[in-house]
Amino acid sequence: MIKGIIFDYGGTIDSRGVHWSEVIWDGYRAAGVNVSKEQFRDSYVHAERELARVRHILPADNFHDLLLKKMRIELQDLVEKGNLHCDDIEPLAQQVAQYCYQEARSSIEEARPVLDQLAKHYPMMLVSNFYGNVDSVLRDFDVRKYFKGVIESAVVGVRKPNPVIFALGVDVLELPASQVLVVGDSLKKDILPAESLGCQVLWLKGKGWTADEDAQTHPCTIKSLNEIPQLLKI
Repeated sequence: MIKGIIFDYGGTIDSRGVHWSEVIWDGYRAAGVNVSKEQFRDSYVHAERELARVRHILPADNFHDLLLKKMRIELQDLVEKGNLHCDDIEPLAQQVAQYCYQEARSSIEEARPVLDQLAKHYPMMLVSNFYGNVDSVLRDFDVRKYFKGVIESAVVGVRKPNPVIFALGVDVLELPASQVLVVGDSLKKDILPAESLGCQVLWLKGKGWTADEDAQTHPCTIKSLNEIPQLLKI
């Protein structure tokens, strides 16, 4: 009965279902950033709030540009809290941003054959909470071509978990919600809102932000995007 697909982007296509805080934390460790995970998580939240409050990210920024700006904000916060020296900000920001960018590229290259296969059988939309530059990110990674359109929170003024943002994607597909499959990495922000509209869902479950999230279950769960073609029998 599925005739169209909506994908989430961040955490779904670019990190194998793993929350991006975990990818960045791995980048911190790879770069030798000497802070605790609790200190890092506080600065991660600080940076997310700052990016939501002030327009640091520009529409033409690719993912590396975004990461570099975000890392500078996080590391500056750690400096202000006395956890790092100010001279460390730029070299560490460069190292962590490059690590995370390559991790995203690796994940996307794994997802590419699936996206290519699905796009041959279904019209696809992308619905994402993002910073206003997701189109540039997709084009840099050469995956924009797989999607009929993009619904981005910073552009439309609606953020997940508000189901309205998924309804916008369903409208573009011009299909009944019951014939649309939504694939995302967040139970709260993707799966439950999409189900409330009547969409079918697949939860790509990786390591989440909290232990409570990791403990949650759903009958429509996958561990890899590679499972989707088989489930759809294509």
